[in-house]
Amino acid sequence: MQCNILLFKSMKSFVFIPFLFFALVLNAQPGRNRSVLHQVSNKDLVQSVFPEAVKVSKINDYWFSVVDSKGKTLGYALSSEHFCENVIGYQAQTPVMIITTKKFIIKKVALLSHHESLGYVQILERNGFFRLWDEKTFTEAETVKPDAYSGATMTAKAVNENVKFLLDKGYKTKPR
Repeated sequence: MQCNILLFKSMKSFVFIPFLFFALVLNAQPGRNRSVLHQVSNKDLVQSVFPEAVKVSKINDYWFSVVDSKGKTLGYALSSEHFCENVIGYQAQTPVMIITTKKFIIKKVALLSHHESLGYVQILERNGFFRLWDEKTFTEAETVKPDAYSGATMTAKAVNENVKFLLDKGYKTKPR
């Protein structure tokens, strides 16, 4: 009987030690416990589509005009930064910018400054997730249904929710 009790105690230790190690390793992984802000330059995003852009001017609650040095409107931008604060990805808020032509054809969808894991955002970028809406009208873009998230499910769903919000509000408040 004594031998069985000792065996049981040593088995408990045998099970407990790997469990403790696994818990410590998980806790040390980058994730929800250690959030890092990844700064994204709105200017750089806009200039990646319109290199000659020098100014972005607010038109209404949702829309901004993208203007060159001569005051000519090059296109438009939408930002969910102050509207979708309750939309949370893996880490925190996932604000999005949509950049369009003057005819409201989407040229780019991108994350603004965020706390998401860069590795997962890069996976989404490599797999073309952010390009799903490119070259689409708002009506066409509303039908986009991302079906695979490549391991970044929470981030992708949050970005998608931000995009849907902007498509809805942007369509209803288009500049004339």
